[in-house]
Amino acid sequence: MPSAPDEAQAGVTTRTADHSSCSGGKEFRFILSQDISLPLSFRVNRFVPDRTLLIERSAPVLFVECTLYIDGVQFGLSTNTRLKSLGSPYCWNELVTLSAKYRDLTPFSHLAFTVWDMSSGEDNIYIVGGTTISLFNSKNQLKTGRLRLRVWPNKMADGSLSTSTPGKVPKTKREEIERLERVANKYIRGQIPHIGWLDNLIANAADKLEKESERTENLHSSLIVELCSFEHRVVFQEYGAKLHTSVPSSLVDISKNKLVIACDPEIGRINPSEHKHSVLAWSLARGVNDREMKPSSVDRKLIQNILKYPPTRTLNVDEKQLLWKFRFYLTSEKKALVKFLLSVEWSDIQEAKQAVALIPRWESIDVADALGLLSPVFQNEEVRAYAVGVLERASDEELQCYLLQLVQGLRFERSDRSRLAHFLVNRVHKEENGFQVWQSLIEQAELTAQLRSIMKELSNVKHDAQTKGRILEQLFSGIFSELKNFSEPIPSPLAPTVLLDGIVPEESLVFKSANYPLCIAFSTVNGGTSKMIFKKGDNLRKDQLVIQIISLMDRLLKSDNLDLHLTPYQVLATGLEEGLVEFIPSISVAKIIQKTGSIKSYLQKCNPDEDGPFGITAQCLETFIKSCAGYSVITYILGIGDRHLDNLLLQDDGRLFHVDFSYMLGEQPHRFAPPSPPMKLCKEMVEVMGVNTMQDSSPTVARHTTYYESPATSY
Repeated sequence: MPSAPDEAQAGVTTRTADHSSCSGGKEFRFILSQDISLPLSFRVNRFVPDRTLLIERSAPVLFVECTLYIDGVQFGLSTNTRLKSLGSPYCWNELVTLSAKYRDLTPFSHLAFTVWDMSSGEDNIYIVGGTTISLFNSKNQLKTGRLRLRVWPNKMADGSLSTSTPGKVPKTKREEIERLERVANKYIRGQIPHIGWLDNLIANAADKLEKESERTENLHSSLIVELCSFEHRVVFQEYGAKLHTSVPSSLVDISKNKLVIACDPEIGRINPSEHKHSVLAWSLARGVNDREMKPSSVDRKLIQNILKYPPTRTLNVDEKQLLWKFRFYLTSEKKALVKFLLSVEWSDIQEAKQAVALIPRWESIDVADALGLLSPVFQNEEVRAYAVGVLERASDEELQCYLLQLVQGLRFERSDRSRLAHFLVNRVHKEENGFQVWQSLIEQAELTAQLRSIMKELSNVKHDAQTKGRILEQLFSGIFSELKNFSEPIPSPLAPTVLLDGIVPEESLVFKSANYPLCIAFSTVNGGTSKMIFKKGDNLRKDQLVIQIISLMDRLLKSDNLDLHLTPYQVLATGLEEGLVEFIPSISVAKIIQKTGSIKSYLQKCNPDEDGPFGITAQCLETFIKSCAGYSVITYILGIGDRHLDNLLLQDDGRLFHVDFSYMLGEQPHRFAPPSPPMKLCKEMVEVMGVNTMQDSSPTVARHTTYYESPATSY
C-alpha cells in the first residue's frame, strides 16, 4: 500500500480536535487537505475479470487509463499503466502519480479508471469496462487503503458528479469478498480492535476465501486499487482557508447548547520579536572563530552522541550550533564531516564559504560516507565534487557495491556534465574502449529482446513445464536457430568478463513455476558453460537491491574475518517485470525433505565421512551452519517475507542460500496472513546441528549459536 512520506518533509501539520467535553476525553488527530502539497498518488493493483471477458476474449492485452475529475470536470491529463497479457488475474501493482496535489482536491473529486484491451492492435482498442470512485467520503475525510471497485462492462469510466459507473455498490448488492475488503480496511486503520488469537483465525479463513474467489468464475469484474495512507485522517479544507482553533470548555454555553467559536488570526504566523532574537543569537554563535577552542567533557559526550545519529535524523538548532562552534577541533574526526555539513546554513553565503574552505583540512572520509554527500540534501557543487574525489580512490570491487546508488545520484546533479557523471563515464573507459562498451550493451539488449520473444511464444502455449521445454528446443531449432552460434562473442550481461558464443538447446529448460521462467545454457569461448535464468512477471528490481545489500554485508563480515559462506548470486533487472538471474546448481530444501526425508540425509549422501559428525564431513557441516546463521540474521534485518522451503536452496557443499526477495521490509504475500516468525529456521535445519530444539543448552548448540550472534554484533 502506498504511504505518504514523513509529515515534516511533506510540510504537513497534524491538528488535534479536543472533544473531551462531549466524547469522554477522546482526541481526534487529523491533517487538513490544504496542508498536503504532495502529488496525488495511488497504486493500481490488479484486475479480476468476470466469466464473460474470459469467454469472449481469448488472450486480452490490458492496460488501465486513470483520470482525475474535480467537480465533474477532468483535471489534467490521463495516465496509463503498462500493458499486461499474462492472464487472469491481471496484476500491475503499479504506482501512479498525477500532477494534481492533495490540496487541489475538492469534496467532489473522483478517480475514473477505464480498462482497455489492445489485443487487436492499436487501431482497434476494445473497452473492457470502467469504474469511478470518490476520493472523499460523506464525512469529507480522504479515503485510504485498498479498495475493490466494481467494473461496469463495455462502459468508459464516467467522472461526472452523478456517475453512471460507480465503483462502490450498495450493501445489499455486494459480494462477500467486497464486504471483506471493506472490513479489512477498517481493521488496518484501527477502527476494529486487534485481538491476537482471533485475528489469526479470521486471517486464515479470509485468505482462503480470497483465493477461492480468484479461482472461481466471478459474476462481476473488479479492479483493485490502493490509495495513499497517512499517519492520521485527512479532512478536507479548501486551500487558503483558515482553521478555527479548538475552544475551551468555558466558552461552551451549556444552557443553550451552543458553541461559541473564537478565531485567533495570529495563529501560525511568525512572532517578529522571537524571530529577530533567534537570528541575532544564531549570528552570535556562528561568529566564533577560535581555532584552538576545545569542547568540554560534557560537549564531547554530546558530540559523540550526534555522530552516532542515523543519516536520516535531522539536527536541531542546538546540535547544529555545537558542531559549528567546534568545527576546527572536529577536523581530525572523519566521521564528523557529514554531520558538520548538515549543520551549515547554506543560504548564508559567508558561512557556506567558510564551510567549503574547511573541507580540504578534514580527515579523509570513507567511501560509504561520501555517498551521503551525493544525496539531494547537499546541493553545493564543491561538496559534491569532494565526494566524487573520495570515490576516485576506491577500487572497482568496492564501487560495484554502490553502483546502483551512484547511478541514482545522477538525478540530483544540476548538469549532465557534472563531476559525478564524468567520473562514472571515465571509470568505464579506463580499461575498455568506449565504442566496445556501447557495442556490448547493444548486443546484450538484442539478446534480451530475443529471450523476451521466446518467453512470449511459450506463454501462448497452455501446457506444463515439460511440454514447454520440448517446444523451447523446437524454437531453437527453428525461428531462433541463429542463437545457437553468435556471429561474434557477446559479454554475459551478468558477468561481462565471460564471453558467450551461443546457446546450448539440449541443456536449456523451462522451470516448473507460476510464470515458467527459462533456464538458458550458453557455451563460452573457453569451452565452458554458463547458465542464467530469464524471468518474466516478477519485479526483479527488489531482488537486485537485496542481493546488493547481501553482497555488501558479506564484504563487511569478511573484513571482520567472518566468512559465513554467503551466496550473493548476480541479478539484473532488464525491465519492470523481467530480468536475468545467475543459475546456481542447487536443490530446494522442500525437495530435499520430500526425496530424502531430511537435510542431514542429503548432506550425508553428498559429503560422506564415517569419522565426521553425523557421518558428514566437518567442513560441509561448518559451511551449512555458517550460511544458515548468516541468512537468518540478514533476512531478519531486511524483513524478508514469503520464506517457505521452496525459497531456500542448498548446494552440494553445504551452502544454504535464499532466493526470491519480492517481499521485503515486513511485506507479506497475503494480506490476511498471520505474523510470520522473525527468521526461517525449521526443525530440519536444527536437526543437522545435532539437537532437537534451539533451547538445548548443550555445548554443541552453544558453539553453533555463536554464528548467529557474530553477524548480529557486526551489524
